[in-house]
Amino acid sequence: MLRLILGILVRRLAVLVPMLLIVSVMVFVILRLLPADPLALVIPPNATPADVAELRAYHGLDGGIVEQYVVWLERAVQGDLGHGIGLRDTVMNLIGETLPATIELALFALVLSLIIGFGGGLVMFRLRGTRREAAADLTSIAMLSIPDFLWALFLILAFGVGWAVLPFSGRVAPGFALPDITGFVFIDAIITAQGDLFLSALEHILLPGLALALAFSPLIMRVLRSSLMDVINEDYIQLARLRGVGEGRILLRHALKNAVLPTLTLVGVQFGFLFGGTLLVEIIFAYPGIGNLMVKAIRNTDFPVIQGVALTYCIAVLVTNLVVDVSYVILNPKLRAA
Repeated sequence: MLRLILGILVRRLAVLVPMLLIVSVMVFVILRLLPADPLALVIPPNATPADVAELRAYHGLDGGIVEQYVVWLERAVQGDLGHGIGLRDTVMNLIGETLPATIELALFALVLSLIIGFGGGLVMFRLRGTRREAAADLTSIAMLSIPDFLWALFLILAFGVGWAVLPFSGRVAPGFALPDITGFVFIDAIITAQGDLFLSALEHILLPGLALALAFSPLIMRVLRSSLMDVINEDYIQLARLRGVGEGRILLRHALKNAVLPTLTLVGVQFGFLFGGTLLVEIIFAYPGIGNLMVKAIRNTDFPVIQGVALTYCIAVLVTNLVVDVSYVILNPKLRAA
């Protein structure tokens, strides 16, 4: 098994570098072809041509597209993604300040999605052949047809405005000062033993996390239900029935163990889209994550920040696929035997 895992790591790492290069080239070229000047908002009215030329050289915007890309790539290899033009900070600092919030939101949404998806999938499977099967199927389709940003608006109207039981803006309550330790507010709250900060962060992440989860979980429900339908008539299931094992135990101890593998693959593949889907939800909830940073960069035509965030999203998807492949090897007995 260790050899398989190492093989997966080598293959994924071999793909990582060329994939990042392709994405960086695409983003770089597309941005330069747009009819927009990234320095237009920051050049003072009294700037001389020499000042403008110096500013363009500082941001690597003083040559052709190929020359600009080579300069940017040389800096990127050294860990320097450039300096924000309108946001006035290094790209690495800006990403470092906002990425933990998005990771927390995406992971929290993933946990909620797994709880709702697996619970709903098991219920849909148990309702097969009954009158309520059609209602459960229709409910999952209706949930699947509602995008995450619409769920966000529904949740704000219901729990933020209607009942007013949960906050729907920011990462924590205004009175809290975030500890500058890891950037992850939940971890920092535990390290500093601030239970009130932890609860405040939990209250603020519930609605955006639930909005993402409600849009993602119906797909998990339907795939899990289909996978269970495929394995429920296998020989080992029939043998368990002949031995007098109850249907509930067969479902949870035998069928679910094999049906979860294709569901896990789906979750891994879709997690990249879930991570990217935080952008609109972050805007709606004023959540200070990397999606919010991307929107600010677009508004300011801040090319270096846009490039850095695009690469971050690409890396997140590739790392997620790597984790899924390794998990699949660990959970699949056939692959472990190999």
